[in-house]
Amino acid sequence: MSTSWSRRRTTAALAGGLTALTLLTACGGGAAGSEGPVTLTYWGWTKGTKQAVDAFNAAHRDITVRFEEIPSGTAGGYAKISNAVKAGNAPDLVSVEYPTLPEFVSQGAIKDITPYVTPELKKKLLPQAVRLTTLGGRNWAVPFDAAPQIYYYRKDFFTRHKIEVPRTWAGFRAAAAAARKADPKARIGTFFPDDPTTFEAMVWQAGARWFATQGDSWKLATNDPATRKVTAYWQGLLKDGLVHTHVSFSPGWTQSLRSGGTVGYLGASWGAGVLKGTLPDQSGAWAAAPVPTWDGKPASGMLGGSTTAVTKGSRHTEAAVRFAAWMSTAPEAVRARVASGESSAYPAATALRPVAKRAFDTTYYSGQDVYALFDAAAASVNDNWGWGPATSTTNTTLKDEFGKAAGGAGSLTDAVRAGSDATVRELRKRGLKVMGR
Repeated sequence: MSTSWSRRRTTAALAGGLTALTLLTACGGGAAGSEGPVTLTYWGWTKGTKQAVDAFNAAHRDITVRFEEIPSGTAGGYAKISNAVKAGNAPDLVSVEYPTLPEFVSQGAIKDITPYVTPELKKKLLPQAVRLTTLGGRNWAVPFDAAPQIYYYRKDFFTRHKIEVPRTWAGFRAAAAAARKADPKARIGTFFPDDPTTFEAMVWQAGARWFATQGDSWKLATNDPATRKVTAYWQGLLKDGLVHTHVSFSPGWTQSLRSGGTVGYLGASWGAGVLKGTLPDQSGAWAAAPVPTWDGKPASGMLGGSTTAVTKGSRHTEAAVRFAAWMSTAPEAVRARVASGESSAYPAATALRPVAKRAFDTTYYSGQDVYALFDAAAASVNDNWGWGPATSTTNTTLKDEFGKAAGGAGSLTDAVRAGSDATVRELRKRGLKVMGR
């Protein structure tokens, strides 16, 4: 089966929701047991992955996994994966975040694993996560975690200055103003100019749906009321100097957290582990809360979240999916990952959430049950959102334009428009139809 034919069929499936696919799975896929012991290679970067792989290898003799940690996706990991696929020396398995999965599918870089994603496996996983890995009616990856939004804050600062933890976005603005008044250098949040996914999670939460298909065409909707509301809100916070604009996870952001210049973090479930690992000396100072919403009722988007996909060159598809399913659904896998002390992963496998909760040391958060917050946030994720097949183009443009807007040159409205226009051009360049554009 030729790669170019497969890519055309895959792109058609994404564009039109076609169902009768016989894609890359027909090109190969030996199983452990049918051909003797199998060695798989796996590239990823999520915290605790090495510990989970070690646990797998200790418990299995028919499959051995060699793990290589690579930079996170947007920090060079995705480029490394793409280059390896093109060169024909990619690993068997790779970590892929939900926003980037359609991009890899449209490039023909990963395999259709539908025959191995059984109804029993799907039943174990968060439905929203399964939907995000199902494109054109086919399954392309095994969801590992969900990433509902969470707000982390310095409870000592909020208590000392009698600032109410915000439940609404109006309350967030009021709290931001109160924090700056109490301490001119303090901000309760950061607009990350380099990280469009945080902004996208907020428009997702507000009810936007940027990408959809109708017939054989793509529909882009980035000028909808929800997006306009979120854009105007954050433009106002930037204009009034109520949030910082540090690059995400940069030395500047970290130093601001250490010095008390940043006393809040709009993140996701995995952010609990980030803060714990980044600021160990601030144990007991931080707490977590539901992310603010527009009306005070629970609502969340997802900020990241990862899957495990099988690359097109793998000769061991069935064994690879067996490993990916184990990583997502085995108690030993989640226990090893979270007990590493580096991860606060929130499993897509709902039955494993108590396992993760027990494995997570809550001392850093003064014993707070952060996984109860994750549960509530995950239940409120808007399931209307979907990602498009040119996310890298969308987000590269947004990153460039957000940087300008954060520096006072241009606006967030201009940035979103530029991202949409660039995406339309890219889709048409790939021969895809775009409605109304």
